[in-house]
Amino acid sequence: MRSLILLWATFWLFSTPAHAGPSINVGVIYDYLEGGQSTYLKRVFNSGDSTAFVKVNIFEIIYDANGTSTEIPVTTDTATLVRNGLMASPARLIVPAGGAQGTRLLYIGDRDKERYFRVRFVPVVPEQEDQFGISAEERDRYKKDLSAGVSVLAGYGTIFFVRPKNTRFDTQITNVANKYSLYNNGNSVVVVDEFKDCATNNEADCRPTSKHHILAGRTHSFSKVSGREYQFKLVEGGSTKDVEVVTR
Repeated sequence: MRSLILLWATFWLFSTPAHAGPSINVGVIYDYLEGGQSTYLKRVFNSGDSTAFVKVNIFEIIYDANGTSTEIPVTTDTATLVRNGLMASPARLIVPAGGAQGTRLLYIGDRDKERYFRVRFVPVVPEQEDQFGISAEERDRYKKDLSAGVSVLAGYGTIFFVRPKNTRFDTQITNVANKYSLYNNGNSVVVVDEFKDCATNNEADCRPTSKHHILAGRTHSFSKVSGREYQFKLVEGGSTKDVEVVTR
């Protein structure tokens, strides 16, 4: 199978002495900036019982010819002092308990090809250098509030796709006796969503539902097994097509 499967976002934990504390959620893990857009609003929710102080860090994901990825910091052009890639404004969020705050993800740079970024939302105990704009007294009071028990601060990393300005979709399907393949001949990612592999005569006999991203120029394939059927949604930007493959 020659496909590129982007895994669920990084999830990490920070243990600090405190009570239940903040608990953030960023909603969907995959976000897409369409060709005609330059900004995207991302909301951070806090279902905890205390304020969440959240840093937003961004790294560009670079893939080599074999599909191996490397994450690098987003750079600033030394001549123009303009950031080349994705930036968050604001990059520091103060999210009240039971509330939400938004950061606007702004893309600056060429749109001749698709680019990929990991956006990390990192909850922290604020320090002076974190630039949250709160006083030393407020920081000390927050730390004291957290020192009552054990708090777990959970962070999330999402994947952000920036589509080319002139987005073009062209998914080519090959369906032969024992194999089904989707080749992305366009210039932007397509999604095989809610992929189900079930026994034809037994709805309970199903493998876990999965999701696959197929980058431009790459192929996603699966083997067809007699007596099983396959269902998925083929998502090309704003267009979704239901596909069913039944074997004999």
